[in-house]
Amino acid sequence: MGLFSKLFKKNKTKNDKYKLGLHKSRETLGNLKKLLEEKKTIDEDLFDELEEILIMADIGIDTVLSFMADLRKEIDVKSIKEPKELQEIIVDEMFNLYLQDEVVIADLDYKEKEVNVYLFVGVNGVGKTTSIGKLAYQLKKEGKKVLMVAGDTFRAGAIEQLNVWATRAGVDIFKKEPGSDPSSVIFDAIVKAKKEHYDVVLADTAGRLQNKVNLMKELEKMHRVIKKELPDQPSETLLVIDATTGQNGLKQAEVFKEATDVTGVILTKLDGTAKGGIVLAIRHLFKLPIKYIGLGEKIEDLVLFDIEDYIYGLFSDFFEA
Repeated sequence: MGLFSKLFKKNKTKNDKYKLGLHKSRETLGNLKKLLEEKKTIDEDLFDELEEILIMADIGIDTVLSFMADLRKEIDVKSIKEPKELQEIIVDEMFNLYLQDEVVIADLDYKEKEVNVYLFVGVNGVGKTTSIGKLAYQLKKEGKKVLMVAGDTFRAGAIEQLNVWATRAGVDIFKKEPGSDPSSVIFDAIVKAKKEHYDVVLADTAGRLQNKVNLMKELEKMHRVIKKELPDQPSETLLVIDATTGQNGLKQAEVFKEATDVTGVILTKLDGTAKGGIVLAIRHLFKLPIKYIGLGEKIEDLVLFDIEDYIYGLFSDFFEA
């Protein structure tokens, strides 16, 4: 029995929000369980059908091909003959695919008695502002003094939208007039945060991908002005991706990883409509950890990513009668 199977059987009390959020993927992977139960032999037809099911779950072609290669090796090493025996091996290989022999930390990099700056990047409409608001709410509940920064000065309504979330979360916001230079907004916010002893600065940024060179220059400038006041910051640059966009989300991850030093991903809208396989693709292709996932619309529904709960949410049907 593999590592995840042992963990699952030892402790079946998992976060049910994951099961709800991943039900679209679980419906697709339900075909996988049916396939393994109905097939009599492990052959190329089985591999082809298995490959198709995993691609349909938004795991991504490159990741699926890599996964299938590892699965074939496991089958050979363990001399497996019965398709049904593949259930636990598939689950364990998914678990290993995410971990990649590393200790993957979901918690934010946070230093006590310092101003911790977190930059949020991502295209418009993925839920950046909402994620900032929800994270601000959580951090305030933990007793931290939080400042939100309206660094997306170009998009109509972005500043006001962030202001609404600051009010909901009960935290302060720093903003300037629409059209202001984003780096100047962030610089002045950092000066304020230092002077007034804030623990956390959550900075929104513009999400325009029309010109990658301009995006890169803008993000580089933001990093420079932050480091001018706080040499060890930002603590994290978090890429926000909408889980419902599927493979388009992988393209966004590729562009932003080239444009700036992304340290982790927040995956939004994993609330039943999305296929959650993108988690594994992001990790496999870009070596980025998933930090948080959005499992609903409530202010409490942004949760730290948990790989055990995630795998359980995808494959619980494998273990339940």
